[in-house]
Amino acid sequence: MGKTGIKVSAISLGTWQVGGKWGAGFSDANADEILNKAVDDGINFIDTADVYGDGESEKAVGRLLRNRKEKIYVATKCGRQLNPHTNESYQPAVLKKFVENSLTNMGIETIDLIQLHCPPTEVYYRPEIFSLFDELKKEGKIQHMGVSVEKVDEALKAIEYDNVTTVQIIFNIFRQKPAELFFEKAKQKNVGIIVRVPLASGLLTGKFTASTDFAEGDHRQFNRNGEAFDKGETFSGVDYERGIAAVEALKKVFPGQPNLAPMALKWILQFDAVSCIIPGASNVSQVDSNISAFDIPAITTEQLKAVQDIYEKYIKTAVQHLW
Repeated sequence: MGKTGIKVSAISLGTWQVGGKWGAGFSDANADEILNKAVDDGINFIDTADVYGDGESEKAVGRLLRNRKEKIYVATKCGRQLNPHTNESYQPAVLKKFVENSLTNMGIETIDLIQLHCPPTEVYYRPEIFSLFDELKKEGKIQHMGVSVEKVDEALKAIEYDNVTTVQIIFNIFRQKPAELFFEKAKQKNVGIIVRVPLASGLLTGKFTASTDFAEGDHRQFNRNGEAFDKGETFSGVDYERGIAAVEALKKVFPGQPNLAPMALKWILQFDAVSCIIPGASNVSQVDSNISAFDIPAITTEQLKAVQDIYEKYIKTAVQHLW
């Protein structure tokens, strides 16, 4: 994973919905089952955040660490608790307290990777925010720092700071812009790339239809136009109906695949700049589905061309310039 030197499983685990389905209450039992299944399957890198389940996700990760003998690397994030979530709210003392709270939640002494959690663009131009993490490293509270970003421009700015070791970014068949410039720049600086939202909020599983209903508390129901946070987090910013049409075209490229998720992950794995992918899971079968990407045949040149044609036809003009 870039200059961290950490060796991570290429497909790892994101824990936004590890406590169960989006919109439902957090289930400790569900979280524990998923996390342990991930480690059983060979995953050694878990990504969480202090706001996932209002701290319950971090606590579940802490239970995992106490109950397993395997070496498991943990990344968490800070900043999204700020209300309002503005540039002015980002202050070193507040962020330091968030990090200390995360240590308490997980019951650990040091965090392998702490990440700024999609801060406003202005924060990337404030060196005092980034230098805070050098202090935290000296104190032994963190080992490495990184950022989770919304936009490619933010990623490019972030890696100008020498202590930024990783960038977490949305990248998938429907969000291809990072591969154009950022991936090469990150490789030049030996910055690890963690791919999030690899399945476009489940859209790229191929299991949704135009009539699929999402729960009231599910961001796929209430955030399609960015009502609660950046709309790029929901279906990768793709209009739902447009996305469904594109997925139907993808099904013709990969006929006989009832679940497109492994193919979508396989597509990402072809990019050597990527350190790991962190698909989420709300049940253990989704962990198995994600891991199965290793076992399926390589995507052919003809299929890659067809995927690119679908992106060009349905998606690119609608989203590429936004992120």
